Amino acid sequence: MTETPDRPPVLAIDALSLAAGSVALIDDVSLTIGPGEMVGLVGESGCGKSVTALSVLRLLPEPPIRITGGRILFQGTDLLTLSPKALADIRGNAIGMIFQEPMTSLNPVLTIGDQISEPLMIHDGMSRTAARSRAAELLDLVGIPAPVTALSRHPHQLSGGQRQRVMIAIAIACQPKLLIADEPTTALDVTVQAQVMALIDRLRREFGLACLLITHDLGVVAQYCDRAHVMYAGRIVETGPVMPLFATPQHRYTRALVDTIPARNPPGEPLPAIAGMVPPPGARGTGCAFAERCAAPLDRCQAERPTLTEADDRAVACWNPSA
Repeated sequence: MTETPDRPPVLAIDALSLAAGSVALIDDVSLTIGPGEMVGLVGESGCGKSVTALSVLRLLPEPPIRITGGRILFQGTDLLTLSPKALADIRGNAIGMIFQEPMTSLNPVLTIGDQISEPLMIHDGMSRTAARSRAAELLDLVGIPAPVTALSRHPHQLSGGQRQRVMIAIAIACQPKLLIADEPTTALDVTVQAQVMALIDRLRREFGLACLLITHDLGVVAQYCDRAHVMYAGRIVETGPVMPLFATPQHRYTRALVDTIPARNPPGEPLPAIAGMVPPPGARGTGCAFAERCAAPLDRCQAERPTLTEADDRAVACWNPSA
């Protein structure tokens, strides 16, 4: 998205670095999200996507996690400078979050109605009766059948897709400016995944939400996101508008990920796999962290870490980009 003075970003992560003790977890990560824009942060498990998402709302334990550099600007305010009370006022209010697994995020002993009502009473000052009425409206909005009846149910009485819809209802209850969706379709079947993503996209468009989508599914990114940031071993290695990035991936890691998309492979054929594993924090070496798995590494890749170099609306950190 092109930034203009009248459309400043809702979220701007600027050169963010995190460490656990002396081990770097996230290194110099930057991204912006404008109003109504969905930006994807994509990569394999262990790349640092969820750590980045949780850092926005300061949900990582500090210590052992330390923020070693950078800023997290939400509507121009650096969240890293706020007091615990000021952060609590923003969480679940101006910024909503959909977590990976609703069964571990929802309280098993509270009813659905109580869990949706809580942020409405805390942040919007609603009475219990008004909050419960609004909770039923939210359940209807996210497609829960018989919403008034569903208010009295507990999480274990709902299907996986319904629990995820409840998580979305909680996340949007206070009409946030930013929605963070951390692997929102994990453990759901394909049909329900499509329904949940279509719902998030509809709400994003309807309410003009800025949305950060954390996922390993490039197909989802291609379908719903405006821009994508590819993360590997705690660093952004490529970024750009979704269509050009997928059509002509420049980083060898992005190319390898794109090649695994089922729609880009012959039906019935085994999908190509990327050999090896993402190196854990503390074992990333001094050069390009992807060099050991790369199909075309140079000597320079082993010795020198590439910097993220911008050209037009694309950026890539690779010494030997794909053609």
